[in-house]
Amino acid sequence: MSTPVARTRTRKSPQQRSAEIGDAALAVAREQGLSALTLRAVAARAGVAPGLVAHYVENMDELVVRTFRELVAGELDEIRAEVARASSPPARVARMIETVLDSGHNDITLIWVDAWSLGRGSAALAEAIEEQMAAWQSFIAGLIEAGREAGLFTTVDALAVGWQILAMIDGIAAHALTRRTDATAFAERLAQACETLVGAAPGTIVAALTPRT
Repeated sequence: MSTPVARTRTRKSPQQRSAEIGDAALAVAREQGLSALTLRAVAARAGVAPGLVAHYVENMDELVVRTFRELVAGELDEIRAEVARASSPPARVARMIETVLDSGHNDITLIWVDAWSLGRGSAALAEAIEEQMAAWQSFIAGLIEAGREAGLFTTVDALAVGWQILAMIDGIAAHALTRRTDATAFAERLAQACETLVGAAPGTIVAALTPRT
């Protein structure tokens, strides 16, 4: 008769547990949106009891805010890196349009849609939304300023135009997600609108888009 082998249980540090819970929250939010972040959902994904999640998370509102910030800031970092590979201001705007409208970013679009709704009842989330939208506005304004300095864009109000472009991107992405359509189908129209808004020569941003097959 064989003797059962005793298994050694490894006690995880508070830092490890906290990281596991944070990762579980990110996974749930990516798949189902911020509105799905409940104590039970995060606990189930992390493979722990709900009470353990409650022990490591001050409150679910705080976890929602932290998850939102990490996901949307991470997306902006990715897009910054992708846009930096383009060789000219028009090409950088085109790369931004293509990247953010790609279906691979649908999970983050869902995060934004949920955040706009949930933020009405959460001051902390509303503050985080404003912070991240301002970061996006600043990023787009920087692309516009670079084009103006290069003599390729003529607008003198990069911040205002950046805000308008951001609103168009958000609207197209959110509508495409809700209606289950391909947002990249609108990339050329958005590029044409951007040309007008930034004061670029007609066709310069459109020409930098990847041809659709």
